[in-house]
Amino acid sequence: MRSMLVTNIGELVTCVPGQGEGPLGIRRQAALVVDDRKVAWIGRAADAPPADGRVDAGGGAVVPGFVDSHAHLVFAGDRAGEFAARMAGEPYTGGGIRTTVGATRAAGDEQLRTNVARLRQEALRQGTTTMEIKSGYGLTVADEARSLRIAREFSAETTFLGAHVVPAEYAGRTDDYVSLVCGPMLSAARGAGARWVDVFCERGAFDADHSRAILTVGAAAGLGTRIHANQLTAGPGVRLAVELGAASADHCTHLTPEDIDALAGSATVATLLPGAEFSTRSPYPPARALLDAGATVALATDCNPGSSYTTSMPFCVALAVREMAMTPAEALLAATAGGAAALRRDDVGQLRVGARGDLAILDAPSFLHLAYRPGVPLVSTVMLNGELV
Repeated sequence: MRSMLVTNIGELVTCVPGQGEGPLGIRRQAALVVDDRKVAWIGRAADAPPADGRVDAGGGAVVPGFVDSHAHLVFAGDRAGEFAARMAGEPYTGGGIRTTVGATRAAGDEQLRTNVARLRQEALRQGTTTMEIKSGYGLTVADEARSLRIAREFSAETTFLGAHVVPAEYAGRTDDYVSLVCGPMLSAARGAGARWVDVFCERGAFDADHSRAILTVGAAAGLGTRIHANQLTAGPGVRLAVELGAASADHCTHLTPEDIDALAGSATVATLLPGAEFSTRSPYPPARALLDAGATVALATDCNPGSSYTTSMPFCVALAVREMAMTPAEALLAATAGGAAALRRDDVGQLRVGARGDLAILDAPSFLHLAYRPGVPLVSTVMLNGELV
């Protein structure tokens, strides 16, 4: 593999505190070399070693590739009508998930694969180099397994979300469905390469006892755990995530002071999904309170056809700054190193020697423009695993 020198950088944002200025470890007049898929050297541009190729950043800022740790890409159809109804005043309840389940079950493998490829490429063009992909729109043993097999073609970070909602055929028989999830469905998910298990712990989905059972069995089977928590109500999800040592509690829209303290005193990452609040006209998560308490915060898109149909991490960064009182530096850190922490990864979401060669070059002199110029396609060049894409 050819080594590559990235130079003429306006601002190198490493997202490694202590490696440069401020919490983002910003370096000036810097360059970096990527070799054998990894960052091999960082230093002054004037001291750069020889490399096989050269990328001219044109004075633009270079940031780590975004890490999107929460996305639902394996689905068919859309729910544009549901979105229009919400904009006209109807509340979001999560009930539309079953509409997507029906469309997904009816779709062929190639249709699903084509849709995942389209969305993954869309995210990559906007600088997302690591993307978690969930199942959850099949809700049968066979459909969950095929969703995970397709997801695995596009990401090593695949999550089994058989416990998304109780499907219509199990209405009134939640215990029976949980038994299916914990037994044959989990076995099929492991065989399809799932790395994580997730559950929607929420009113109208799965209560604390069912959620605990599913996550405990998943963890015993060797899967990492994560939870959809406190999206619609201030329920038990966050404290269950902390109790079980889950990698992340995702949404965190409705938090009590006790929830915030629990997250701040744990290794569980609070993954915030502002695209969902934007699309559902819901209150935004209390990011400022979480950060001030010392919790680790991640940003992710929650890309799905019902409540957050976006693949744009820059858009989520801008929302976090404008709507959730995060500073531009905090938002970028949450979209990179924070997402990596939510996936228990230390090789992505930062630019340091030994990290994966994933980066985005902005058509702007500073990372500040990600929030300063919302909606503008600022990512001009993306490098994934040391190769330009």
